[in-house]
Amino acid sequence: MKTKPENDTELRAKINLETARLPWAELQRHFAQGSVVFVSAELDLVDVAVRISHDDKDSIAQWMGDGKLGKVSDAQAQAWTEADAVLWTSVVHPFILVQPDKGVLH
Repeated sequence: MKTKPENDTELRAKINLETARLPWAELQRHFAQGSVVFVSAELDLVDVAVRISHDDKDSIAQWMGDGKLGKVSDAQAQAWTEADAVLWTSVVHPFILVQPDKGVLH
């Protein structure tokens, strides 16, 4: 039986350990390849990564519909470049999830 995302403590711990802050400059080539996904500061980055790993289509669709999850826009990328932003990141192959600090550029 498949574990529910909210109960997958092992994966949650693994993702949490692999989450890091990276300068946007180091992520730009991945952005150019279309593999960088914005996660709103309203969401928990680790929870989003776990749910994407579990292919939780309902949560993902809801967040996308609410504008809380989606491909990084050109405007976001430009703002982060100009601000020399450092973002929280989590890799869920083939995506790199990025999240600004709460209260920082979105």
